[in-house]
Amino acid sequence: MNTFIYIRMETTPNYWTLTLQLLGALALLIYGMKALSEALQKMAGPQLRHILGAMTTNRFTGMLTGTLVTCAVQSSSATTVMTVSFVNAGLLTLAQAISIIMGANIGTTLTAWIMSLGYNVDLTNFIFPAFAVGIVLLYLHRFRNVGDFLFGIAFLFFSLVLLSSAGKAMDLAHNPDVVAFFSSFDTSSHLTILIFLAIGTLITCIVQSSAAVMAITILLCSTGVLPIYLGIALVMGENIGTTATANLAALGANTQARRAALAHLLFNVIGVMWVLCLFYPFVDMVCNIVGYDPTRSGQTALLPIVLATFHTCFNVTNTLLLIGFIRQIERLCCWFIKEKPEEQGNKFQLQYIQSNLVQTPEIAVFQAQKETVAFAERVYQMFRMVHELAEESATKKRDALFKKIVDEEDYADQMELAIAHYLERVSDDHLSDDTKDKIRQMMREVSELESISDACYNLARSLQRRQTPNMELTPELYANIYEMMQLADRALTEMNHVMSRPREQMTLHETYRIENAINTLRQKLKTENISNVENHLYGYTLGTMYIDIINECEKLGDYVVNVAEARLKKYA
Repeated sequence: MNTFIYIRMETTPNYWTLTLQLLGALALLIYGMKALSEALQKMAGPQLRHILGAMTTNRFTGMLTGTLVTCAVQSSSATTVMTVSFVNAGLLTLAQAISIIMGANIGTTLTAWIMSLGYNVDLTNFIFPAFAVGIVLLYLHRFRNVGDFLFGIAFLFFSLVLLSSAGKAMDLAHNPDVVAFFSSFDTSSHLTILIFLAIGTLITCIVQSSAAVMAITILLCSTGVLPIYLGIALVMGENIGTTATANLAALGANTQARRAALAHLLFNVIGVMWVLCLFYPFVDMVCNIVGYDPTRSGQTALLPIVLATFHTCFNVTNTLLLIGFIRQIERLCCWFIKEKPEEQGNKFQLQYIQSNLVQTPEIAVFQAQKETVAFAERVYQMFRMVHELAEESATKKRDALFKKIVDEEDYADQMELAIAHYLERVSDDHLSDDTKDKIRQMMREVSELESISDACYNLARSLQRRQTPNMELTPELYANIYEMMQLADRALTEMNHVMSRPREQMTLHETYRIENAINTLRQKLKTENISNVENHLYGYTLGTMYIDIINECEKLGDYVVNVAEARLKKYA
């Protein structure tokens, strides 16, 4: 009798230890998915940006792009947040975003298949060699991203092995309390299905990882304690819960971005609604595809495959059904989220980046580049105001123009700080050398662009001094200032040309030529100014104001050269 008791005590699972192992394995799974996704994005970096830049000619190419990008980065949340941020920046229409989101839902089904593979194949022969090769590649500068990728996928598979072993060790199929708990639910009741759907949604919203919840679902089903109908209800809930990431990211974004995030939620909710109407026939059809009979026991090895197949069938079918109704979904989103009369008013806001939408370094850098180009265009428009101020004679109009220029200078200061802080946040991540170089380049660009705005303000301030007695410029001085400003205008135009085109297509020849012309003219006008003051053609004070304007134009030309050099990496 004592021997029997001793054996029972030894074979009873230690649920506390196994629960800790389960939680640790889930944490490792989430970390592995994150590391894998980030490594893939670094490896796909420039190509991914090019795909996102020209992603949609119609709804079908948009869907295909969403599918491919999600398969590439192994994260539907990453794809949807990228899409929301692109809508926020005005790079995508709402209709284009909806088609990409539909494709992202198909692409994310690959994750479920990876999970099912981990539960049906012995991965230990792959895991440890992957760690060994990965650590070597991490120390080889050129192949660091490949090393990160191997570590990410090794951690992912290792977590699946740990989850599988923890599930087997728990032996939940022979735990009467657990079996009784799940047996108490009527799997033929739609109410039960709705309860588990809500549980799946809630847990996914809390942990912000549909992969982790999918792993738990597969674990419970593979042990035989969770009926397949309830497991599929959890998977449906995960599909809704995973939309929380994009909706949270869009909270501080503009109306169109919030509509794109809402479209993701509506797409999945509509899909769940029609599946609920056909729930049992649809699930039975999926089971027949896999060869699983829900009425028979002893087929637990097929359950992970059933879940992955359902996930794929559900998302593919839902996309095929709804892709023809993108315009209707767009109108529904517009009805739910109304356009504000003056959404941001005159409040400062970047055009292409939102601080709460930082998701991946590669996409963040792409958006920052767009914002920097917009900054360059803005300082050029500021200079055009200065040019207009120089030509304006009416005092009231000059005062109004000067006030606009002062506001623009303040806006430029805010833009420089906002872009720089955004890039600082991005640089905190593990970045490729190419991405680090781009960030350094943009840091210099925004600093020099802000200096151009300062030069424009100084020019405007000097020009405003004309309103004081004895400071009216002569026609000859006006003509000289106009000539210098024309050269500065050409320099800024060329700078924007360099900023907005592919680096490999541009040179600095024209920039340097204009800069030399500015320097030559400045030196000529300075010499003439000294002679004119000495000959009493005008006073020393007027000559000082005049030459301040000429010098400020020359400084502006220097800043333009610095921006162009930073853009084309022609600096030390």
